[in-house]
Amino acid sequence: MAKFGFGFLAATALLTLTSVSAGGQQVPGSPGATATLTGKQLPPPDPAFGGVINQKASDSRAWWAPRVVPPKGAPNVLLIMTDDVGFGAPSTFGGVVPTPALDRIANSGLRYTNFHSTALCSPTRAALITGRNHHVAGFGVVGEAATGFPGYNSIIRKENGTIGAILKENGYATSWFGKNHNTPFYQATRAGPFDQWPNGLGFEYFYGFVGGDASQWQPNLYRNTTAIYPFEGKTGWNLTTSMADEAIQYMRDLKAVAPEKPFLVYYVPGGTHAPHHPTPDWIKKISDMRLFDDGWNKLRETIFANQKRLGIMPADARLTPWPKELPEWDSLGWEEKRLFTKQMDVYGAYLAYTDNEIGRVIQAVEDLGERDNTLIIYISGDNGPSAEGMINGTPNELTYFNGVQVPVKDQFLWYPFWGSERTFPHFSAGWAWAMSTPFKWVKQVASHFGGTAQGVAMSWPGHINDVGGIRRQFHHVIDIAPTILDAAGIPWPEAIDGIRQRPIDGVSMAYTWDKASADAPSRRTTQYFEMLGNRAIYHDGWVAATTPANLPWAPATGTPPDVITGYNWELYNVAADPTQSNDLASQQPERLKQLQDLFYSEAQKHDVLPLDNSTLARFITPRPSLTAGRTEFTYTGRLTGVPNSGSPSTLNKSYTITAEVTVPDGGAEGMIVTDGGRFGGYALFLSKGEFGFGRGKPVFLYNLLDLKRTIWEGPELAPGKHTIVFDFKSDGPGLGKGGTGVLSVDGKQVASNSLEHTTPVGFPEDESFDIGQDTRTGVALLEHRYDVPFRFTGEINKLTFKLVPPQ
Repeated sequence: MAKFGFGFLAATALLTLTSVSAGGQQVPGSPGATATLTGKQLPPPDPAFGGVINQKASDSRAWWAPRVVPPKGAPNVLLIMTDDVGFGAPSTFGGVVPTPALDRIANSGLRYTNFHSTALCSPTRAALITGRNHHVAGFGVVGEAATGFPGYNSIIRKENGTIGAILKENGYATSWFGKNHNTPFYQATRAGPFDQWPNGLGFEYFYGFVGGDASQWQPNLYRNTTAIYPFEGKTGWNLTTSMADEAIQYMRDLKAVAPEKPFLVYYVPGGTHAPHHPTPDWIKKISDMRLFDDGWNKLRETIFANQKRLGIMPADARLTPWPKELPEWDSLGWEEKRLFTKQMDVYGAYLAYTDNEIGRVIQAVEDLGERDNTLIIYISGDNGPSAEGMINGTPNELTYFNGVQVPVKDQFLWYPFWGSERTFPHFSAGWAWAMSTPFKWVKQVASHFGGTAQGVAMSWPGHINDVGGIRRQFHHVIDIAPTILDAAGIPWPEAIDGIRQRPIDGVSMAYTWDKASADAPSRRTTQYFEMLGNRAIYHDGWVAATTPANLPWAPATGTPPDVITGYNWELYNVAADPTQSNDLASQQPERLKQLQDLFYSEAQKHDVLPLDNSTLARFITPRPSLTAGRTEFTYTGRLTGVPNSGSPSTLNKSYTITAEVTVPDGGAEGMIVTDGGRFGGYALFLSKGEFGFGRGKPVFLYNLLDLKRTIWEGPELAPGKHTIVFDFKSDGPGLGKGGTGVLSVDGKQVASNSLEHTTPVGFPEDESFDIGQDTRTGVALLEHRYDVPFRFTGEINKLTFKLVPPQ
């Protein structure tokens, strides 16, 4: 008989042995032994050796630690969430854009019509994977606007372990495909640290992009923590399809090698966040349907009628009014209607295309024979629809973040290419409001359901049996993680990696799965909301909410009102008025005061304080980074894929770039240094020339948001060593000020030019700082155009940046 010491018994108190031998008897210590975790410490202590060791192997007994597996019956989990999709956009929730994959999950399971997000991307994602409120998870705002307070620093603290970490330690294979907006912006370089990357947050495999958005044609793509460029040389390559391919292959490989091992696939495509990048066939398909020709006002009426017909909204619900700050469709001119319809056709195509590729992933689960053993949760959007295209829409989303409006007439330059790699487009804010139907407001606005209402479909055959049912219980994105653990039979841990865990904020939604529970009271009775100063509190069917002080489609450049006293409050009985159409604040001031007090109580508990309604100030505030405080940078040789947080920032300051290069016999061409790309940035390079002429000229090109390009150019360089200097003197202080640039070669000035404006806030976050070649897209358009990677064919001996700190 094997001898088990006290150490073994203590360690295995956290395990329940589940393996059986070929003879049907459990054999602890055998190579095939498995165990489920019963304790609440992850990972459990290593078990003590349970065999026998004597002087000779023949007198000893081997023993293997059991392999950890989930409880019997634990399902695969396919957790899907799209991006910036309004409640009224998909057909599943009354919209006109066909979403058959979302329909499929809803028709085989349940639709949830009273489910809520945080109103912005990375905060919702942090809440989703941790089961904690977004401030508790460090994401009171998007990571690009992080500040140095616990609720806002964009760090998921170790006390907030993720669903990935918990399932991984319990024997799941965990993976993350698509958008990662939860790695702090200032930790997104190859220097790490990597504990805040998906791999460090419990997801064993990552294939996706880092940041708030990315081109679907040339994304800033990573496999785990390594930048990859699978799109190079592949016309028509699109991340939306590639991501589905990767996830399908991952599941196939896993089930081929370990058919009994369940998976968590966290599938979060970039669609439909701007840039709206569907493939041409989807643009044609949706455009031919002419879904949007009648404009946004009539579209709202159509969607609302659909919602009542489908039972999404009760028969007595009221459609909220159109805001006076946005134009009525019938007030627009012919050019505006034509442009805005094109914008929406491309958006609709992007939503349909994204859902189609999700459908391929769902079909792959069925093809593997795993559909009945898979819990699928499909969340339509991580917040309300985005109005960040401003009143007119834009061919380049970056114009919004830099405070630039693009006139309608000018946008027709991009009209034939809308949605292609030549654009980074977004639609007019009027479409965003329509996609919020039947609610008021949009993304960024946490006070109203237009910013937080998300349609959700959930299916698990044999466990969710009210096929096609609708659930109206109030729930929040923090409730997803405990629902998954409930389904898997896995307890929430008290400690992970020795760190005591903060209590979970979410509640399981599994109580709603039975048909008999269709009308059960919601187990989420209270939920606060806050984003950028807009705030609300839900409690027992009532909502108190601030009236937004700023318009989310107007770049905020003015001074915001006092964050406490500068807001009016509204009051709604959402149990009877689900669309928030009847403000009762003046009729029930005592109830309003009680709810306001409750909000501040919840804010104190959940790291919401201090409240901050600044926007621009938060985006440009200094943060920890590898470059903080540095004014001089020196490089040699080639370096690519450095995000803005790890590169010398030339924004809003004077600077000098000095490149010491060697030109070989026969001349040279190629990129010396660049930051940004087609939609904004700069580059210093030796020209490619045309038809054998003009090769090897030093060029500095400044691309202002794809709206204007300014060029400095010198004579062709002869073979040998050269020193190229670009010196820029800013007209600042201030954001986006112009200035004068001088290009010199070997101590001699060869070009001088002025900029009326420079980029005030940032270059595209899906581009990078590159030395010796250019990745993703080039800054040039026509003059001095080149094809990436445009490798430098000479030698970069030394590259120096000297920055003058802004006043």
